[in-house]
Amino acid sequence: METKEVVSRPKKRIFIALVSVAIFVAALVCYGLWQIMRPGLAEISTVLPKILGMVIIVLIVGLSAGVVGIVLAILGIPTLHFFYRWAWHVINFLFHPATFIGGMVHIPKEIIEQSFIAVNNHLVLKQHIKVPAERILILTPHCIQKDTCVFKVTRNINNCHQCGGCGVGSLLGLSHKYGLHVVISTGGTLARQAVRQARPKAIVAVACENDLTSGIQDVFPLPVLGVLNERPNGPCFNTRADMTKVEDAIRTFLINPDSYEDKNDKSNH
Repeated sequence: METKEVVSRPKKRIFIALVSVAIFVAALVCYGLWQIMRPGLAEISTVLPKILGMVIIVLIVGLSAGVVGIVLAILGIPTLHFFYRWAWHVINFLFHPATFIGGMVHIPKEIIEQSFIAVNNHLVLKQHIKVPAERILILTPHCIQKDTCVFKVTRNINNCHQCGGCGVGSLLGLSHKYGLHVVISTGGTLARQAVRQARPKAIVAVACENDLTSGIQDVFPLPVLGVLNERPNGPCFNTRADMTKVEDAIRTFLINPDSYEDKNDKSNH
């Protein structure tokens, strides 16, 4: 019997709040260390405490600027492109401290990961990244294939017979339609190898919260749009993907997505 798993709409403010707290804690820790080190540094040179203090201030201000960039992007307030890119760096840098703090206040890790993915996707979209279709990679775990299928596609997706029993056929259809790469991986190591071999400039990844967050950080600063999979049979078994969301993510990266529709229309006549 299938158990329906409902993934709620992720709230970006959860991760933003945790990142803000992480920066505040980092500022307190740095200030405490500065106070401890100041007498010893002053004995060496009266300038050293000031230099260390300035370094700490620059670090905290830089991280805070990244959070400001995230907030501005979410609010839709026009700002410099630099802020989007810097915010993108900050959320990846502070993910683990934010997760640790979230655990201390009993926020489920899955909720934090969903919020992180939502923030990441928003920032990637705001950068308006455009690349050729052949430099886009679709990456998904092998659990998207039906477990009873005898045609294994982890080495070559073209082994799929497109019977419609799982999402692999739809992914192969998108590959043919847009001329992009699709890799179905059995694990993180093979996924990283696939990225190195394909050398994409943008990735559309379909996976669970944990795999998406780790994957986004593994390939950082390569832009990734994450699509959470659907798990009606539980985790890592006969999972599904909303192909509308996957195709929307692909078209977001394409230089001229409408031209592919024109080509398909002409080929059908």
